[in-house]
Amino acid sequence: MNLPNQLTVLRLILTFAIVGILAADWPFAKSLALLLFGVASFTDFLDGHLARKHNLITNFGKLMDPLADKVLMCGGFVMLVALDQLPAWIVVVILTREFLVTGLRLVASAEGVVLAAENLGKHKTIWQIVTVIYFLLFLASQEVWFGWTAPLFSWKPTSPAIAGQILIYLSLLLTVLSGWSYAWKNRKLLADC
Repeated sequence: MNLPNQLTVLRLILTFAIVGILAADWPFAKSLALLLFGVASFTDFLDGHLARKHNLITNFGKLMDPLADKVLMCGGFVMLVALDQLPAWIVVVILTREFLVTGLRLVASAEGVVLAAENLGKHKTIWQIVTVIYFLLFLASQEVWFGWTAPLFSWKPTSPAIAGQILIYLSLLLTVLSGWSYAWKNRKLLADC
């Protein structure tokens, strides 16, 4: 297994670790989850970069990289709902978009077509990562390791009530727009409905 694929598998393993750590709720759980989420998010960038740069693109990578990305983001958002940081309906919208795009990719694959990621989808992913990191940092700021960041969340403009809400709704907007764009551009795949 080449290095990009190993990074993809690592991202999946880290996702399960993050969810388990947050569910266990032991001391420093939020801080450790934040650090692991940061590493997992970096592997999202790194595996694709290395695969393209060194011509290490494989069928495994084509399948597992987007799947690992979706599992990471969905795991992060679901845990933020469980920790009362996000409304559940927003996560349902995000999950719906991810299932829609995955379904379109499966239909396209059956037709021998590969659907590439779009720029809007890449922006969506970046802002989703930023949103999850923001809320994990907010939670971690209540623990010793990241306690020094607590004043950031006390200041009204960068508080969850303002900055957090902006990030949530920006992520939601980009999720909906990128999902609609993806479906619209690939509507011919669903023409026989």
